[in-house]
Amino acid sequence: MRRIVVKVGSAVLTQDGAIALERMQALVDFLAELKKNNEVILVSSGAVAGGYTELELDRSIIANKQALAAIGQPILMQKYAKKFHNYNIITAQVLVTAVNLNKADDIQRVKNTVDTLLENGVIPIVNENDATSTDELEVGDNDQLSAYIAKHTDSDILIILSDIDAYYDADPRQNPNAKVLKIVNYISEDELTKDVTPNNIFATGGIVTKLKAASYLLDNGIDMFLASGFNLLDVRSFMLENKHIGGTLFTKDKRC
Repeated sequence: MRRIVVKVGSAVLTQDGAIALERMQALVDFLAELKKNNEVILVSSGAVAGGYTELELDRSIIANKQALAAIGQPILMQKYAKKFHNYNIITAQVLVTAVNLNKADDIQRVKNTVDTLLENGVIPIVNENDATSTDELEVGDNDQLSAYIAKHTDSDILIILSDIDAYYDADPRQNPNAKVLKIVNYISEDELTKDVTPNNIFATGGIVTKLKAASYLLDNGIDMFLASGFNLLDVRSFMLENKHIGGTLFTKDKRC
């Protein structure tokens, strides 16, 4: 049984100013199937976007963003709980801050909580505590958060489901001949220092934040798989059928 962290981004979970319920349902269906033979931790974006569906505040103002997160987090959790309930799966909310992930004692407490939840068949749903975090004390983005969680919970692999379906040898939005890099063993410093280019107004990163997460995990001997969160065919094939059809696997294993 492997321990798997799955991160889903705001661009996947929201559409036209509302929670994308069909995509959320597809995610829950996949996670329920994945959980049959694995331990599953979910890192879910969407709290701020979920809050915005109820109250349209200017999220460029930090106090508004924190208020939106406070509104949206219970909305998000309620929807997850209801959908997982159909599979008789209990979910739990685990909110962390950058401080928690920079202190050994706090890291151990987070791991102990997650371990206990997983031992009892519960899916922990992790998010940064945006309602109280500040610029100085925030992880920064959920790609990085999910990488930290994967490392500190001794997970085997991180799956990032995004509006970016893979890592390409060029920007596919600008180059129609860009090709998917299916397996990546190394990420250059040039790639890690490019400008962040989020595709969604509620996203905090883009391919660069995903590459930083992958690089961090490669340094720690943990695999990462990047695939589309809009169409789960690639991740389902890779994780449930052991077939690498699409998406990118970041791994130190040179045999891949």
